[in-house]
Amino acid sequence: MRIAIPCDKSRVASHFGRCEGYAIFDIEDGKIVKKKVIANPGHEPGFLPKFLAEKGVQRIICCGIGPRALQMFESLGIEVIAGVEGSVDEVIRAVSYTHPDAA
Repeated sequence: MRIAIPCDKSRVASHFGRCEGYAIFDIEDGKIVKKKVIANPGHEPGFLPKFLAEKGVQRIICCGIGPRALQMFESLGIEVIAGVEGSVDEVIRAVSYTHPDAA
């Protein structure tokens, strides 16, 4: 499973589209096997859901996200978990180890 988390430095960004970048994790058998951070390519309506879908993202973990972006992710078959705060690394460890079915 490929998971993206919008981030500002090492923290989950408060706003999905206006973050510094996206931490993208590959999870296999409940374990993190790869992490990369990509810069936010820009905040235009409708662009980011398609951009992340093209990167193979299957799940978004974020703090805040607008209803239009949420709807677009859902229409692309990408699960969104919103309302999450904290360190990106702590959040992904909790999700990957607590939910091994995510792999």
